[in-house]
Amino acid sequence: MDHYDVVIVGSGHGAAQAAIALRQNGHEDSILMVSRDRNPPYERPPLSKEYLAGEKAFDRIMIRPEQFWTDKNIGLRLGCNVNAVDPLGHELTLSDESRLSYRRLIWAGGGDPRRLACPGSDLAGVHYVRSKRDVDSLREELAGGAKRAVIIGAGYIGLEAAAVLRKLDCQVTVIEMQDRVLARVAGPDLSDFYASQHRAHGVDLRLSTGVERIEGKGGRVAAVVTDANETIGCEIVIVGIGIVPSVGPLITAGAAGTNGVDVDTYCRTTLDDIYAIGDCAVHANPYADNAVIRLESVQNANDMATCAAKAIMGDKQNYDAVPWFWSNQYDLKLQTVGISAGYDATVLRGDPAQAKFSVVYLKEGRVIALDCVNAVKDYVQGRKLVVDRAVIAPELLANAEIQLKEMDAA
Repeated sequence: MDHYDVVIVGSGHGAAQAAIALRQNGHEDSILMVSRDRNPPYERPPLSKEYLAGEKAFDRIMIRPEQFWTDKNIGLRLGCNVNAVDPLGHELTLSDESRLSYRRLIWAGGGDPRRLACPGSDLAGVHYVRSKRDVDSLREELAGGAKRAVIIGAGYIGLEAAAVLRKLDCQVTVIEMQDRVLARVAGPDLSDFYASQHRAHGVDLRLSTGVERIEGKGGRVAAVVTDANETIGCEIVIVGIGIVPSVGPLITAGAAGTNGVDVDTYCRTTLDDIYAIGDCAVHANPYADNAVIRLESVQNANDMATCAAKAIMGDKQNYDAVPWFWSNQYDLKLQTVGISAGYDATVLRGDPAQAKFSVVYLKEGRVIALDCVNAVKDYVQGRKLVVDRAVIAPELLANAEIQLKEMDAA
């Protein structure tokens, strides 16, 4: 049986950063990344943006050139899943029935796209956006002449895909069960702005609408039928309704967790010598009043990776990274800092009509987050307000003539 000092499960941002951080912090022993993906580590956010649009080739979204991993003596075992974890024996059983042993395990398995459960969801032409393979399949159908798309879900993935498809001159309908877009991650001001922008670009946006079934012809998608009994003809369907954390083997092995796997402030699971990071890691986040949450972001994956790597190297530091996110749609650059969940007031700063503004989220008078659209200065300067939990008069925050860095906290 092969033995590795550290085995990392996954090959996304968190997995790659964990391996890099271990080497940067002086780890000289063996490291192996095991991933079901068949490609060396690559960036996921461009999949629904530049890669889908054909604006970036695959080599431009690789996290590091393939030779980097060889040079750093970081092994890659690709196209192989972890089926079982033996935490007492420190062993893994892989999908090819081989076994590995480890001293430390870092689980960066991410998540699987949440699947539609309606009739017709298994038809050809139904797509998810989670891997290069997913998007390659979608691009092939677009290149083959598909021009009508229904997107189910108006979160970031759905709206980013809608923007790209409109750029490719596709007819796009977006279906969302909630009464506004981005309902799970932003307030009404931002939701209303993005809804108006997508409609202005020709997107048929159906809110408060569910999917009854997908109809097919010859085994392929032909139409989506809504819960209002409307039939929307299409050649492709893109589903963006969230993810299911990929933690099954850890939970089966006895790790605590429900919607993911629980970790402590050093990213350790309840199993000895096993860490979990990124989208699948449930943790108490200091920027959410220590609420126990999962964060699906590159920032969280990378910072958790560094935290786990340092803990393995004996330099334990509490996970205390400022959350940030971004989304590019059309000519709109959205940058978010902080976590707005639980806000009790908002302040609009700037003018949405000019497509340059920020929404400041407050809780009990303190700044907890900002959504900044084409407002880079607000995003950069607002970070300190979030870190400081600054208390600033709303009328002062609303004055876009005054830079945020010039505002004194109470």
